[in-house]
Amino acid sequence: MTDVVDADELLRRIQRGRACAEQEERAWRTRSEELEPTDPAGAREAAVRRLTYEAVLRVLDEILTPGRHSEVG
Repeated sequence: MTDVVDADELLRRIQRGRACAEQEERAWRTRSEELEPTDPAGAREAAVRRLTYEAVLRVLDEILTPGRHSEVG
């Protein structure tokens, strides 16, 4: 069965998803910084994960606030 949600609920879900992605981005940034001195390979993997969450944030920001990231790159 498919749930039907109104626009307000959809907005709340997107905002929660954005908050989660922001938290994950910060966590992976911290992990990358912590690993850099002792585990460069682990730091690179954490940096890739951070970049993934940054991309998710950009997409969700564009949904929530069109034009917020109007510059590409």
